[in-house]
Amino acid sequence: MTSLGIAQIALFYVLILVCVKPLGAYMATVFEGKRTFLHPALRWLEVLTYKVMGVKPDVEQRWTQYTASLISFSIFGFLIVYLLERAQAYLPFNPQNFGTPNVTPDLAFNTAASFITNTNWQSYSGESTFSYLVQMAGLTVQNFASAAAGIAIAIAVVRGFARQEQRTIGNFWADVTRATVYVLLPLSIISALFLCSQGVIQNLKPYTTVTTVEGAKQTIAQGPVASQEAIKELGTNGGGFFNANSSHPFENPTPLTNMFQMFLIFLIPGALTYTFGRMVGDTRQGWAIFAAFSVMFLIGVFVCYGFEQAGNPILGKLGIQTASTAGQAGGNMEGKEVRFGIANSALFTTVTTDASCGAVNNAHDSLTPIAGLVPMFNIMTGEVIFGGVGAGLYGILLYCIVAVFIAGLMVGRTPEYLGKKIEQKEVKMAMLAIIATAVSILVFSGITSVIPFAKNGYWNAPGAAIANLTNNGPHGFSEILYAYVSATGNNGSAFAGLSANTPWYNLTLGIAMLMGRFLFLIPLLAAAGSLAAKKKIPVTSGTFPTHGPLFVGLLVGTVLIVGALTFFPALSLGPIVEHYLMQSGRIWS
Repeated sequence: MTSLGIAQIALFYVLILVCVKPLGAYMATVFEGKRTFLHPALRWLEVLTYKVMGVKPDVEQRWTQYTASLISFSIFGFLIVYLLERAQAYLPFNPQNFGTPNVTPDLAFNTAASFITNTNWQSYSGESTFSYLVQMAGLTVQNFASAAAGIAIAIAVVRGFARQEQRTIGNFWADVTRATVYVLLPLSIISALFLCSQGVIQNLKPYTTVTTVEGAKQTIAQGPVASQEAIKELGTNGGGFFNANSSHPFENPTPLTNMFQMFLIFLIPGALTYTFGRMVGDTRQGWAIFAAFSVMFLIGVFVCYGFEQAGNPILGKLGIQTASTAGQAGGNMEGKEVRFGIANSALFTTVTTDASCGAVNNAHDSLTPIAGLVPMFNIMTGEVIFGGVGAGLYGILLYCIVAVFIAGLMVGRTPEYLGKKIEQKEVKMAMLAIIATAVSILVFSGITSVIPFAKNGYWNAPGAAIANLTNNGPHGFSEILYAYVSATGNNGSAFAGLSANTPWYNLTLGIAMLMGRFLFLIPLLAAAGSLAAKKKIPVTSGTFPTHGPLFVGLLVGTVLIVGALTFFPALSLGPIVEHYLMQSGRIWS
């Protein structure tokens, strides 16, 4: 690792830290229904939205009603995206004349499931598949909708801890509206304008055909990129306008835009920790969660960066220079943009998989084995290292329930968190959410790896056990495992050596996305409803403090140990064995 690389990582962290309190306090004000400095400009839009939807924002919902609203909202979004994809040939803003053959039913299902779950997995190349209308009215709109839903759910869970002896946890429609109008929309407009100023394109022009210096013809894709790019990062969505995502110069042209995009990814997840502290009446609780996020993030980024900077020892044995010098970057530059380098590629890799974003500025498939293990394990934790907008907070609160339960077992006391007794129902709901996601990942990965049928057809032809891979052996297994980890964790990044645009992968990955979103959320909302109805217990000398270093260590240990115990056997068959093969100088063949 270089001093410059470490300084860039430190700068990024400081930028996030500085924004936690002001943005977090602002969001607490928004979701408490109080007036903010943006109300004079945007209150009319909030009121209009309620009138159009027929919603009474002051009428609160029980957890069952809140969950039903979430599901109906998601179903409606799914149908809109699916129909737009299938009908794009007959709709306007399609200068490339993309038609129905570009989007098969299984791909349309996968993409619709992907964007309504905030996964944004892309089995397609955006610039050769979807019209401008689908990109804007379908995908970009869902970037806002799924992110707002995630924030709303997090706020509902926070209310479960903050309230006592109440049967309601808020109004889903009011929470989604306020998240969109007062948080996502203004920040996205500012961010899109900044990105445009730095060279990210924004137009509705047809693609341009040019003649290269060699005399060949080349088609240059363009379109409404900046508007999608801003919410893609801010909402931790990750789906790029171009197949190359944030390594494409039209999406991410300079090192400054690269740093800005990473900043947007962590901005809201980091600030929501302070929102949590404000809403439960003790900001120390929010800072404790932020500290746990920070510890896990810093461990991941320096492990990834260290192994990438060390490079491939096989190349070193061949006499190729792998050390960093003034004249060359050294390390593992395969699959990376020269304008970003190793440090910013490792940082982006860690940030995007910590935050369930899925945007990439380098090829994760080209990472060294242990560096590639980092993003995979980040997602395996349940995306609770900062996590997605809202998803990180409600995910880590689930682990808080597990952590205090473990602490209670160790000292022989009924576990408590924020004055609420953690009893049988809350623990069962937390474990159900954790087990459901693990089942999705491991069962789908296992079936895909061993069942001998063609993955490029539905069920009608026998074939090789592992199809559509550019690699076999441990790395081929890692590609399959990463796909289902990414889908279930609602991340969207990939080891792109896997050719996933086939019926088998489109259908199973789409199902995994839905399982990862809703089988995690429904038990969590049930726990929130149970907690909101409980009385708060006064703090005594025997109460386990949940705002100090001891709790932070317990929380970090719980997340890492649960992830390791669940997935270590699978990781051993993939990146870990691949690492030892590389160290021994052997290449799987």
